Amino acid sequence: MRIFAAIANARAVLSVNLTKQVWMRDNSAMTLTDLRYIIALAREHHFGRAAEKCNVSQPTLSVAVKKLEEELGVALFERGIGDVRVTAIGEQIVAQAAQTLAEAARVTELAQAGKDPLAGALRLGVIYTIAPYLLPALVPRVKAAAPKMPLIISEGFTHLLIERLKAAELDVLILALPVSEPGLVVQPVYDEAFRALVPATHPWVKLKSIAPSQLLGEPLLMLGAGNCFRDQVLDLCAHSGSAESPGMQLLEGSSLETIRHMVASGVGITVMPTSSVDTIAKSDRLLKVRPFDEPTPTRRIGLVWRSSFPRHKAIDVMRKALLDSDLPGTRRAG
Repeated sequence: MRIFAAIANARAVLSVNLTKQVWMRDNSAMTLTDLRYIIALAREHHFGRAAEKCNVSQPTLSVAVKKLEEELGVALFERGIGDVRVTAIGEQIVAQAAQTLAEAARVTELAQAGKDPLAGALRLGVIYTIAPYLLPALVPRVKAAAPKMPLIISEGFTHLLIERLKAAELDVLILALPVSEPGLVVQPVYDEAFRALVPATHPWVKLKSIAPSQLLGEPLLMLGAGNCFRDQVLDLCAHSGSAESPGMQLLEGSSLETIRHMVASGVGITVMPTSSVDTIAKSDRLLKVRPFDEPTPTRRIGLVWRSSFPRHKAIDVMRKALLDSDLPGTRRAG
């Protein structure tokens, strides 16, 4: 009965809620694939990139979007040279399309959960500053606990992963918290300490620990905009009591690994999560790691999934694997 209810709900969302915004013809051939196309185009702002994300040719996607606009009788997108923008009515329809896809996906999810929640792929999203250091420990543990549940893994920025989760393109996320979104469940799992990473010849090497305020007097390497870890480091500086320092020099790197090599070359210092440096730096003669003064700054890592996601045992397996991974500098969230 739950499956039939989900089907009815998906149909109601598609045929009723969309008509609140536009008049639909009786012979409309709108499909869930069409909805995936407009969601991808709204996200990428480019026909070529959207087509690549959907694994179709650009002409196929362009024709489908144009046909859908003709059926609905409204323009969903403004086409410019090298850029595509969503119209006002398009934003509402794209949002409704994401809800429709989520409801439709729930039909399959309910059926899968009814058979074996630990059988079938689990689509996992992980942010860039966690994935390279956690996955080598996490994947074998998930494989051992649920051998019939392969992981399809996507890396990305927090806000993009959340969009994909809400559109049912992903099943569960591993993110730095806090996350507050309607319809999503958030479960803290562990806390991870921050470290200062400096060149081996830096004067701080002689110190047992570093005060956050000391960061303001050094060239500080950081990730670019869009990375939540960048925001957390900026918050650390802002709460040091001297964040208004006019002499603060910020430099950017594209990834934590790139930044690590830049620090080794002597460009500046940086702040890293412990999982990315506590083991690597011990064998690197060009780098030294120093803890921060107590209370040690940390970030909280957790799992995020849709409240409607029925494979609860899969979530339990993921949480246990996260805790068993026991990354350096981490402790179970209290």
